[in-house]
Amino acid sequence: MQFKFKATTREGEVKRGKIEAIDKEAATKLLQTNDLVPLELKEVKQSTSISGVLERMTSSITQKDLLLFYRQLSTLVGAKIPIAPALRTIHNQTQNAQLRIVVTEVAADVEDGMAISESFAKHENVFTTLAVSMIRAGELSGNLQGAIDFVAESAEQNYQLKSKVRGALMYPVFVISVAMVIGFLTMTWILPKLTQVIKDLNVEIPWYTQLMIKIGDFMQAYWWAVLVVIFALVGAMIYYARSEDGSKEWDRIKLHIPIIGQLFQYVYITRFSENLSVLLKGGIPIVRALIVVGDVVDNIVYKNIILKAAQDVKVGGEINKEFFRHEEFPPMVSSMIKIGEETGRLSEILEDVARFYNAEVDQITRNLSSIIEPILIVILGIGVGVLVFSVLLPIYNIAGQL
Repeated sequence: MQFKFKATTREGEVKRGKIEAIDKEAATKLLQTNDLVPLELKEVKQSTSISGVLERMTSSITQKDLLLFYRQLSTLVGAKIPIAPALRTIHNQTQNAQLRIVVTEVAADVEDGMAISESFAKHENVFTTLAVSMIRAGELSGNLQGAIDFVAESAEQNYQLKSKVRGALMYPVFVISVAMVIGFLTMTWILPKLTQVIKDLNVEIPWYTQLMIKIGDFMQAYWWAVLVVIFALVGAMIYYARSEDGSKEWDRIKLHIPIIGQLFQYVYITRFSENLSVLLKGGIPIVRALIVVGDVVDNIVYKNIILKAAQDVKVGGEINKEFFRHEEFPPMVSSMIKIGEETGRLSEILEDVARFYNAEVDQITRNLSSIIEPILIVILGIGVGVLVFSVLLPIYNIAGQL
């Protein structure tokens, strides 16, 4: 948020200007930090114009923005620059408007004596529980730079993993979308013109051609209604998928989609292994580490399994026992975790698991287009075949009889 302020200095001089902060209380705190006594503080209403809306949409904090932030913070802390000045420096170099506000808030908190991990925890929509836990551990151990490096490395791995999945799914989604658009245009404009030829001949035609004629006539007359229904269904699906119940259901469905389901499974196992390894190396207790990873893995099915494993460990059990009960964790993963627990080398074993499944994700993403492409070609071929068999072939047959 942006606020207009009127304030006085210690010498009584009146100052006016604008300041960015999360809320009014934070803005007041920032002014006081800069030796200003607030007299007036009003929120600047955000523009409702198209350009204003676009600016707010494009200024959302992405994983890439956070990754760059962590890298810059690690470099500055490694150069023995105090946290608050380091954050001010990053603020001046950050282009993302929302992240600049958050960095300003964190810098002000640190200057007031608050630990950086505590300040990060206030911005739970920006900084993950993993980042907060790792940095808190770094503060307690005196190795803050190492903790920030861990967080930056974890953020980079998660970013790369998500990019791989997004890149792998982009091609089939694009092809399916184009096919649906072409199919709609064909049924709305091309099919009625073809079937009109058959109607003009006024001859007996098979039932499937009659069906295609009716479909073409309907689409030509009510194409706008079909579009409304399609957009309504898509909107309803997106709305439901973003709701709490819908999100849980989608997390379950993803794991059972042919071909794609295995990709998601390997992504979640990689994410679990990488982040748990990082947390254990950072000195986070195993139960706390499992709870944090349960949130980071970003799937309700895996989260529930991991939280049950954390509960087992809390009462003196082992992680692997819960994993052996669920097919979402392949037996190899559960066995390797068991070996890691027995040998005391769990973090190293988890690194090996993450490396193996990360390679599997690479392999699947490379082969995904070659696997899906023949399926898409067959589906498109069936669609073209139905059109030829139902419409074009009867036209040729009729023409041959004349």
